[in-house]
Amino acid sequence: MKNTFYNSFDLERPESTPSTEGDYRNAFQIERDRIIFSYPFRRLQSKTQVFQSGEYDFYRTRLTHSIEVAKIGRSICEYLRASADQLNDSFYIDADLTEAVGLAHDLGHPPFGHIGERKLNDLMAPHGGFEGNGQTLRILTELIYERPGSTKGIAPTRAFLDGVMKYKALHSERIAQDGRAPDNHFIYDDQVVHRDIIFGGQAIPEALQSHKALNSFKSIECQIMDWADDTAYSLHDIVDGIHARYISIGSLTEWAASQTLDTEQTKLVDKLCNVIRENRYEPYFGSRVGKFVNACTLAPRSGFLSSQTNRHAFDLIIDPVVKAESRLYKKIALDLIFRSPQLQQIEFKGGYILEHLFKALCDNCADPATQGLRILPAREQILLQEEPNESGRYRRLCDYTAGLTDDLAVRTYKRLFDPDFGSIAELT
Repeated sequence: MKNTFYNSFDLERPESTPSTEGDYRNAFQIERDRIIFSYPFRRLQSKTQVFQSGEYDFYRTRLTHSIEVAKIGRSICEYLRASADQLNDSFYIDADLTEAVGLAHDLGHPPFGHIGERKLNDLMAPHGGFEGNGQTLRILTELIYERPGSTKGIAPTRAFLDGVMKYKALHSERIAQDGRAPDNHFIYDDQVVHRDIIFGGQAIPEALQSHKALNSFKSIECQIMDWADDTAYSLHDIVDGIHARYISIGSLTEWAASQTLDTEQTKLVDKLCNVIRENRYEPYFGSRVGKFVNACTLAPRSGFLSSQTNRHAFDLIIDPVVKAESRLYKKIALDLIFRSPQLQQIEFKGGYILEHLFKALCDNCADPATQGLRILPAREQILLQEEPNESGRYRRLCDYTAGLTDDLAVRTYKRLFDPDFGSIAELT
């Protein structure tokens, strides 16, 4: 039975897209599969989620987190299809599309977690900044299958592109409105072409002119991915924090005493202490995933693009009690894990490594008039030489640095700066 939720506007791709006629998969299944079998997706297995990848075998990495987000997003679609009055068997939010968005949502994140994103944004401030979501968009539209002289990106459908583009304000728009370079929540200026595609070439209405309003303008699949992401890390960061002994009954009790908690929050903290004491926190938080999925409902939305696509005709509504529970867990994780001296020290080290790597690349490779050492892999060197201007060359060097896994960043740093570390093996 045909799904009438989507129309030709949603399925449109760039004109240069090779034909997929005769493929047994629909457009969204093709996009999901292209993500799964891609190099940037595989590299997420060695990128930090919370704790540095490879340190232990049970911590979540960017890869396992992305798989969890994709599965939670798919479950939300299936739950809404069965429970939402607005949907039925011939009119529903596509689970394959939402799964693809979930799998792709963190492709652009650099090594070493959020410190890597902040450090690269600082280093790239004169050249358009760096943002994980903007980099995800760049990977999907430019880098994912790129080779010198070949085609670029996966030519995504408008629906998939919109689902992945969590933020839509340009770097220059943020500067114009705030008077300073943004810390996050933007896309790169040259990505305005993709935003125009999402909007079907229509001008941005006055109600969405501020960057906060524009960044809040999300398709239903993007909203589902966003809540699936919140669900995954607000629940699972707690589990990993308990495993790593950052969160214990003692640290939780001490933390709670320093907060002003309401009755419901106190009950949740007491419950968390009990499940830790009884060593059943893993199944407990596993069961909370279902509760967070079941907290979703739909509400009609009218306005910009709502008459063109059903993807902008609905808002995802989350039960406020469940949303408050998510906020509490994120606050606990922030205070007891991310702000702990141990993790801050690891973040400092990751930022230090990335800064020195990036500066070494810039000093030797950014200026074509300078005959610096050939410290980039051959493929990256060719792509860099094809860039016609300085900003493009710095962006290429940023692409390379952001694409490194945690381990490869450390090994490359050692190869460049540690006199006792080196190999004649080919640089990969």
